[in-house]
Amino acid sequence: MSNSIFERHEVKYPVSDQQRRFLIQAMQERVTPDAHGESTICNVYYDTPDFRLVRASLEKPVYKEKLRLRSYGPAAGQDVFLELKKKYKGIVYKRRISVPVREAEAFLRGEAPLSRDCQIGREIAYFLKFYGGLVPAMHLSYDRTAFFAKDDSDVRITFDRNIRWRTDELSLMAQPGGAQLLPPGRSLMEVKVGAAMPLWLTELLDRGQIRRTSFSKYGSAYCALLQTESNETRGVYCA
Repeated sequence: MSNSIFERHEVKYPVSDQQRRFLIQAMQERVTPDAHGESTICNVYYDTPDFRLVRASLEKPVYKEKLRLRSYGPAAGQDVFLELKKKYKGIVYKRRISVPVREAEAFLRGEAPLSRDCQIGREIAYFLKFYGGLVPAMHLSYDRTAFFAKDDSDVRITFDRNIRWRTDELSLMAQPGGAQLLPPGRSLMEVKVGAAMPLWLTELLDRGQIRRTSFSKYGSAYCALLQTESNETRGVYCA
């Protein structure tokens, strides 16, 4: 079991295929592929049966939090990341542990404790107890291209394409798939920095006419779910 803690700013940009190709070409002297490089990321988000966590997140509070399991491709018995992600005043705090997928799923069902005691595990256990009755709520998968800056490994740039969501087969051992979240030819760029964004990247974004947005994959997928259930979604703000 390995632990990881991240504290950073995350800025998101919707990009076209043309803009994505422009940036990757223009950045190649500045960045290098990260450890995962090209990968398919699979996530299962946990929530209450009435989607309390994502509904609260869509209200744009100062503080919000979410819980998910993550793997790189179908888990098929591999270790997965059990992640507690919090955001406060624009800063993202992510705490995660790596555990075998079956152990993680049993822990989240309340059937067994984690095999090794650790601070992050205790925080996640408290989160589960606080909200009570959390269940697998949504499967989200996407194809990611990831880089980090050669002169500052705290600067990470990712491009997520083919973002898919579903509310069945809610296990990381299942194959990725589902309904498309973005229109054809669009993807989501995320820039993760420990402090200020590099000037060279700001200049490239300006040259490519790429503008930041507020976007949550889970929140947007939840809105898409509502739209499939009803033609009218009054009172729900999707970003």
